[in-house]
Amino acid sequence: MKTNSFYPVIGTAALAESRDFYTRLFGFEVTFEADWYISLRLPGDPGYELALLDHTHPTIPEGHRHPVRGLVLNFEVDDVDAEYERLVGREGLRPALELRSEDFGQRHFIVADPSGVLIDVITVIEPVGEYAEQYA
Repeated sequence: MKTNSFYPVIGTAALAESRDFYTRLFGFEVTFEADWYISLRLPGDPGYELALLDHTHPTIPEGHRHPVRGLVLNFEVDDVDAEYERLVGREGLRPALELRSEDFGQRHFIVADPSGVLIDVITVIEPVGEYAEQYA
């Protein structure tokens, strides 16, 4: 299979709030917007994509029209401490996980978007101990 694009689509009851969250706080731009679907793109090379979908829309098969649950989006950044200060300190987002360094090679924190999707903001650090040997 040749894949031309791959991106998550978040089923949500908070369409406008989620759009505003990702555009204002994470720099995404709207590339398409209807009252039931919003396509977002993060400019750059590569450009990352994310879509938001009204979870009750009939394009979703019957029996699957539920808001998103259990999804974590990872955003790897150069300076997680600066992003923590910006998002938690200045923007007032409540951390679901406080900023910390992990032995498996991440310094990170987690916040949630308006739909409850967890946003894990990460800077890669040197893994410690047994984790250093587990990387290919």
